[in-house]
Amino acid sequence: MPHRNLALFDLDNTLLPFDSDHAWGEFCVRLGWVDGEQHCEANDRFYAEYRAGTLDLEAYLRFSLAPLVGRSPAELEGAHAEFMREIVLPQLRPAALDLVRRHQAQGDLCAIVTATNDFVTGPIARAFGVQHLIAVRTERDALGRYTGGWVGVPSFREGKVQRTTEWLRQQSLQWGDIDQSWFYSDSINDRPLLEHVSHPVAVHPDPLLSELATQRGWPVLSLFP
Repeated sequence: MPHRNLALFDLDNTLLPFDSDHAWGEFCVRLGWVDGEQHCEANDRFYAEYRAGTLDLEAYLRFSLAPLVGRSPAELEGAHAEFMREIVLPQLRPAALDLVRRHQAQGDLCAIVTATNDFVTGPIARAFGVQHLIAVRTERDALGRYTGGWVGVPSFREGKVQRTTEWLRQQSLQWGDIDQSWFYSDSINDRPLLEHVSHPVAVHPDPLLSELATQRGWPVLSLFP
């Protein structure tokens, strides 16, 4: 099998100049789906823990997926379309789009690898023109409604390496089949996958990742102010 190149992109605060999961939580407050004060307080607390590298992912997933439970697919689709129009699309940055398109033009196999769930990130990946999305897989019941649970290993920390390995296998590939690989990320939580690729790139790195990038001599990239 011929070797090929692989380009992996974190999403929040990397390709996007904000965190889509945190922003969706704020949007749920606007929709009146959750208690505003309590939800905002918890949403901010979980986000701070994520930035500090101390997030309890299971606790956060139970919190972040709860607003989806009991809502019809049509209601959720309409709300997310509004979220895309009002929040996401106005903040897409040309430099981030150009980075993705440059790798695609080179024929690299591209995927977004994110710890945010697939409900929030699926339409965002499509907006970037990226076919492959590795995200937290939300669980649905027989009627297609969200249960508030998730399926399999979440794509978080070491889970990003495991899920990417599983995805490569689905493409009939192994890491050994990859000639050069890139991963772009802002977060210290992504250290396992950054250390797994041949070309780790820190994008607007948080303080802990900035320190690690300096120690390792990793390039640091800026895609937006």
